[in-house]
Amino acid sequence: MKGKVIQFRRGRHVVHEKHMLVEADGVDSREKAEKLVGKSVTWKSPAGKVISGKVAAPHGKKGVLRTIFEKGLPGQAVTTEVEIK
Repeated sequence: MKGKVIQFRRGRHVVHEKHMLVEADGVDSREKAEKLVGKSVTWKSPAGKVISGKVAAPHGKKGVLRTIFEKGLPGQAVTTEVEIK
């Protein structure tokens, strides 16, 4: 399943570099997002480097996923594609 990185998980003063918000294809409700919790996520850089993580929880009511990666993703990862397995 494919998804798109929307943004870092952030607050007013703090940005969590390892936490990303991901919009998965075909997921448009919190109930569908809850079924993906625990799945692995991989992001591939243009240079070929792979950073993996997992789906931690749904975020909001519209099916957005909160993912935690093993390393922080660069800012260029926003609006790029990830693979959810």
